[in-house]
Amino acid sequence: MKIRVGYEMIYDFPQSTPMIMVLGVHFTRASDVIVPDYLTTSPSVPISPYRDVYGNWCSRIVAPPGLMRLSGDGVVRDSGLPDVVAPSASQHPVEDLPAETLIFLLGSRYCETQRLSNVAWTLFDKSPPGWARVQAICDFVHRHIAFGYEHARATMTAWEVFNEGKGVCRDYAHLAITFCRCMNIPARYCTGYLGDIGAPPPYGPMDFAGWFEAYLGGRWYTFDPRNNMPRIGRVLIAQGRDAADVPITHTFGPSTLISFEVWTDEVS
Repeated sequence: MKIRVGYEMIYDFPQSTPMIMVLGVHFTRASDVIVPDYLTTSPSVPISPYRDVYGNWCSRIVAPPGLMRLSGDGVVRDSGLPDVVAPSASQHPVEDLPAETLIFLLGSRYCETQRLSNVAWTLFDKSPPGWARVQAICDFVHRHIAFGYEHARATMTAWEVFNEGKGVCRDYAHLAITFCRCMNIPARYCTGYLGDIGAPPPYGPMDFAGWFEAYLGGRWYTFDPRNNMPRIGRVLIAQGRDAADVPITHTFGPSTLISFEVWTDEVS
């Protein structure tokens, strides 16, 4: 299967403004890239690439005053298989976890483990450890949150999502990540492309998607509490502790997003 992925964003800057973008297909999918989704700017400006502390590819620019168009358009090879399901994947005792996973047990900007720890243990203490516990968390979050783009809020945290019971895909991920960490399961936030391949209509407007990965049985597994079912054609862009680590764009000054479009389509 081949999947076309891409985006176009147009910003209006009142002044010269530095900007960071995390927009390219993740390096773990490098062997699947058929047509690279190179970042293009209009007007053309110098782009400085770098890797962040999580290994994600990032880009830096200084946008001039006025309109700035950011775009990318690529093709990725995909297996066409749904997300892996591994019910036998076990939970590691904390003392046996690899050192590099420990940071994903700690609280972070949007995942307040201290505020939700008692809630998590009350809800999930009786669930079997391992895959079943993470799935129980996803089931709860899927039922607990009412999805709606009108609920999107850049400052919304897991604690607020739990209490308000509404949000978008990143809010589902943040709450599930927080519960996993409270239950001593490393969990990290993921952002990327997820189209409607294999999913029944009606289809919503296309957007970047948020999900998470939990460390079980010696590897990272994908979980998606928003959809709460294995999906086809997931294309990773970046991973971090939460959405604060992997902003699609971050501007260091005032700006207005004029238009925004994302596409994820199977290529016949």
